[in-house]
Amino acid sequence: MMEGQPEQAPTSAWTPEALARVADALEGRPVASVLGWGFETFGDAICLATSFGPQSIVLMNEIARLRPETTVFYLDTDLLFPETYALRDELAHRLGLSFTQVRPDLTVEEQAAEHGPKLWAREPDLCCYLRKVLPLRRFLSDKRAWITGIRNGHSKTRALKPLVEWDGANGVVKLNPLVRWTSEQVWDYIREQRLPSNALHERGYPSIGCQPCTRPVRPGEDARAGRWAGFEKTECGIHQSPPGALRIVSDPGS
Repeated sequence: MMEGQPEQAPTSAWTPEALARVADALEGRPVASVLGWGFETFGDAICLATSFGPQSIVLMNEIARLRPETTVFYLDTDLLFPETYALRDELAHRLGLSFTQVRPDLTVEEQAAEHGPKLWAREPDLCCYLRKVLPLRRFLSDKRAWITGIRNGHSKTRALKPLVEWDGANGVVKLNPLVRWTSEQVWDYIREQRLPSNALHERGYPSIGCQPCTRPVRPGEDARAGRWAGFEKTECGIHQSPPGALRIVSDPGS
């Protein structure tokens, strides 16, 4: 281990105190240093989650440069925008990365048969739980750590997130290398590196999720106001503990 690098330990040994020490040691370091610690500590058992948003693009570019064999996965709800799939294909070509598709157990049609049509319009928490939270949990079951693109400036629920934390919902360590970055820093990086981004950003969509639950943001609205509009909901649940909505308390597949 390089001198001055934060400590390492088996996943089972990580405590809030140990992770707080790691976060303190990494504070103020470049993104490459945060990722480097993750790669050195967890090797093939670390992965990057991408939504193909601007933060993910920054991290994918860094990973393509540092460790291109890293697993990069996305939660495909079968309800993503065509523009998102087009960006996926362009990034695969530009960065030389392979993307792992993680899908729900139920197709959209099967979900409608079991829970009624357009579940997202009636119970968006349950829909997110079935199509994102559970698939993520299952995918991470044999991993030791995952990397995300969340930032403190995204929302109130993310305002206090650290660089490194314990993800109790999935039983793994979670790295947030861009958590201190501003939106301006993210977009400056994308422009400087001449990286592609989702065409929907130019059409008033600062935050992009599934088609039925994402609309353009009006002038003066919060950047995430277009997600789950009409509901008191700002998160899909994958960055919350307990996982998903608090109303969702059991795994229907268990």
